[in-house]
Amino acid sequence: MARGTPRAPHAARVAVIGGGPGGLYAAALLKRQDPGRQVTLWERNRPDDTFGFGVVLSDETLGGIESADPDVYAALRREFVRWDGIDVVHRGTVLRSGGHGFAALGRHRLLEVLQRRCLDLGVRLLFRTPAPPAAELARTHDLVVAADGLHSRTREDHRDVFRPTLTPHRCRYLWLAAGTALDAFRFEIAETPHGVMQLHAYPYRHDASTVVLEMREEVWRRAGLDRLDAAASARRCAEWFGPPLGGQSLRSHRSAWAAFVTVVTERWHDGRIVLLGDAAHTAHFSIGSGTKLAVEDALALSHRLERARTVPEALAAYEAERRPVVESTQRAARASLEWFEELALHVDQPPRRFAFNLLTRSRRVTHDNLRLRDAAFVAAVEAEAGVPPGTPPMFTPFRLRGLTLRNRVVVSPMDMYRAVDGTPGDFHLVHLGARALGGAGLVMTEMVCVSERGRITPGCTGLYTPEHERAWRRITGFVHTEAPGTAVGIQLGHSGRKGSTRLMWEGIDQPLPHGNWPLVAASPLPYRAGVSQTPHALTRDGMTAIRDQFTAAARRAARAGFDLLELHCAHGYLLSGFLSPLTNHRQDAYGGTLTARLAYPLEVFDAVRAAWPDDRPMTVRISATDWADGGTTADDAVAIARAFAAHGADAIDVSTGQVVPDERPAFGRSYQTPFADRIRHEAGVPVIAVGAISSWDDVNSLILAGRTDLCALGRPHLYDPAWTLHAAAEQDYEGEGARWPVPYRAGSRRPPTGRKM
Repeated sequence: MARGTPRAPHAARVAVIGGGPGGLYAAALLKRQDPGRQVTLWERNRPDDTFGFGVVLSDETLGGIESADPDVYAALRREFVRWDGIDVVHRGTVLRSGGHGFAALGRHRLLEVLQRRCLDLGVRLLFRTPAPPAAELARTHDLVVAADGLHSRTREDHRDVFRPTLTPHRCRYLWLAAGTALDAFRFEIAETPHGVMQLHAYPYRHDASTVVLEMREEVWRRAGLDRLDAAASARRCAEWFGPPLGGQSLRSHRSAWAAFVTVVTERWHDGRIVLLGDAAHTAHFSIGSGTKLAVEDALALSHRLERARTVPEALAAYEAERRPVVESTQRAARASLEWFEELALHVDQPPRRFAFNLLTRSRRVTHDNLRLRDAAFVAAVEAEAGVPPGTPPMFTPFRLRGLTLRNRVVVSPMDMYRAVDGTPGDFHLVHLGARALGGAGLVMTEMVCVSERGRITPGCTGLYTPEHERAWRRITGFVHTEAPGTAVGIQLGHSGRKGSTRLMWEGIDQPLPHGNWPLVAASPLPYRAGVSQTPHALTRDGMTAIRDQFTAAARRAARAGFDLLELHCAHGYLLSGFLSPLTNHRQDAYGGTLTARLAYPLEVFDAVRAAWPDDRPMTVRISATDWADGGTTADDAVAIARAFAAHGADAIDVSTGQVVPDERPAFGRSYQTPFADRIRHEAGVPVIAVGAISSWDDVNSLILAGRTDLCALGRPHLYDPAWTLHAAAEQDYEGEGARWPVPYRAGSRRPPTGRKM
């Protein structure tokens, strides 16, 4: 708002439901902002009722508090316990990473500070008083702030507007405290006869630490903790985790074992009513605190209310500001939560790699920023993993059968839709050649179709004629001659029910306006009901014919000089259509159980493997989940990967989705990597991770953590064909993992910017 412009007279009467930190802080800020406001807060519990013990706040949050209310900041600052180390305890080995920076205080003390500030400002606090329904308050107040927590009555009363989704997770956790102050954030793992358990602990006073115990539901039950109250559970858990806490007993306070619930709401405000903190969203405690998010919500709400001319305008602006931040936090929290749910997969890692994996689990802490915080720690992790000094993990070699890749970067298969009658031309030569010159260890073709009717669009490439073979040989010859050290792989596939469509930019998944060809699939189910062509269910004769087309294409690929062959069993194309229960409704030997659904894809794989040279590797791309109810699950993906590995697959290329159009992917940074991680550890097969991996820092992090063996990147290579070489230059790396082509060596250093005198 411009200087001198009077603020519109709105929000003169404010009701706050919930007396936790978020509600109290919002009440204090709104009253301080306009002393003439009437601000009333209802809390059904007593002033000192709370669960848990300590609260961790980030420097960013503290900076916001200091700017908005220096008095609150000064009061809190006197209470803080600060530290910068994280200890990870793995099978008796304590590994410390420094340079992180934390501040914590007791939850009771935080409430006391905020309650005192509210009273000093003139906020009316009504404890042990249930609030009237939000709709009723909205009739007599200009603004109703619902900070009524995870079990928000307001959210449920207005669920048709807020449209919440509550997702319970697979671990049970319990908040406890120990009468000793740790000097670092501590993660400790206990491998008990009942299963793996974990402890998260941090100091919050000079003489006390918060302790959170967490374990999978089945471990909790096997340990008999489901039959014990919090006090008895604390005594039992002290047997497993007592020594690291100095032999101190663990105590509880209004705590009970719970399963964490992620709350997501599609809308945060309704007229004069607005959700704040856990009422609107939750994020797993392993990456921070719900208190932090609630306090930041309160800061944003007061800021927007001060600048807007109306309450609806302020609430819309508040949600627009906070939602992207919260969603990013929730994605990181979900990654962290799922890592701990799958903790048993990682405990056999060497100690330092395990610690690095844990520290980077949310994908917010990465190889590069961890190195900035504690270079010695990262160097020790790299040494343990066998990474040569001065070599980023992404530039270490990797062997698949008789092929050694010089680095861990793969140019992901990307359909270009530039072929003529299946024949790749100059565009493909330049496209693939440029990326081979750009330094990647492996450059993959787009999906190359095994027959004319197996194409997705008229612009898709094929390998079903001698002309196709000659054209591909021209491209592989260029790569091997001009980019020595770069391998080139071919991905073979058949479109199945997703074929006979327009080029992507002319209408993705839309049928051709004319010239459509008949489609085949596992079952006669159109991809888009009412839009897509209905395919014919493949007969046994048809299955044999297509298997032979794959075999013929594999022989042509070998003669054309490809170094690696990938069988496309993902994204809803023909072989993927057999694997998913959503697209395979067959009643014969190729439908029903997962074993039956695997039969035909494995038959094709075996035929291709027999036709493909024995010293050259084969990989298989799968969709590890359909992102849809009733579809392929992560458990299925592990079984599918095991089956292909048992038949001779050298690696599994782990993608997800694109099988059914009504999927609901959980997009985010490296969002498909956890599926690859699980397959790598459970199936014991090398994996290629794909999906929103965009930076060399991501690649280094994923490789060093042991979550994948190779990383496939698509869009970054569209943006920059020399992405890998530039990644090497930006990391001051000049080794064998990223050799610049001789004509390009003069450009191996970033050009100077600006004029130097």
